[in-house]
Amino acid sequence: MKSVIEATNLIKSYNSFHAVNGLSFQVHEGECFGLLGPNGAGKSSTFKMMYGSARISEGDLYILGLNAKLHMSKIKALIGVVPQENGLDPDFSVMDNLLIYGNYFRLPKLTIRNRAMELLAMMQLEDHAEKQIEQLSGGMKRRLVLARALLSKPKLIFLDEPTTGLDPQARGWIWDELRALQKSGTTLVLTTHYMEEAEVLCDRLLIMNNGQMMAEGSPDDLILNHVGKEVIEFEVSPKEIEYFIQKIEGKFVYQVMRAGLKLFLRGDQTPRDAINEISSPNITMRKASLNDVFLKISGNELND
Repeated sequence: MKSVIEATNLIKSYNSFHAVNGLSFQVHEGECFGLLGPNGAGKSSTFKMMYGSARISEGDLYILGLNAKLHMSKIKALIGVVPQENGLDPDFSVMDNLLIYGNYFRLPKLTIRNRAMELLAMMQLEDHAEKQIEQLSGGMKRRLVLARALLSKPKLIFLDEPTTGLDPQARGWIWDELRALQKSGTTLVLTTHYMEEAEVLCDRLLIMNNGQMMAEGSPDDLILNHVGKEVIEFEVSPKEIEYFIQKIEGKFVYQVMRAGLKLFLRGDQTPRDAINEISSPNITMRKASLNDVFLKISGNELND
């Protein structure tokens, strides 16, 4: 498959601290690729290097076939960016925010206006074109930022926490729009703290921690290969933790949690095996998730 992003031994340093430390990956044309990890994992630094907001310390990065160290101005003209912060100008109307942004691409004014009107209709914001930014809801602002990112008809869009702070309805609406964009051939690269968002939208994920890759693959493959289909959780008092660890050690892969233990089953084990071994009334069996993957390979939860 054609790669639109190629990163090799990518490093971002802040003095002696490596926020990104030797990261290598590829993003394929037309896919939705996600970066996942806890706060401080290096996601934002990686993102900023890709869309030109941070200088590359070491390593190689090619975006759309262009060397990001040498041709970032050209790259910026070809991509769309939805940053964590909306960055909308409160002194201008909804429409004027789009028109002013469109001028950066040196497109004819009529082309920019027609494109802005088309995008406001797509985002169901056409009735709010003359409103001030402060009159919009949080969901409307994120839709406007997405419209702004699409003004130049980019084939590659970076989305940094695109639905953070939105209610479930607004989040679902944006998911639908992103899926439609991908079906039209647009490549999406996103970061998110929402496990459901990553599972619903992403074809492949790169899980990061401490500036390095911990795992990479499709959501389903990551869960199946690292955790399995189901996870067993059971609550015990702190005094009983060591007793239960002795019972399960060597039989199950486990993690100590704040309120008990979490067991990851091997392919030849069933939930009944764990339940019979533990004999505790406070047992929960549930479907495995991406958060379980991260917990197993790092010892921490993604949402810690």
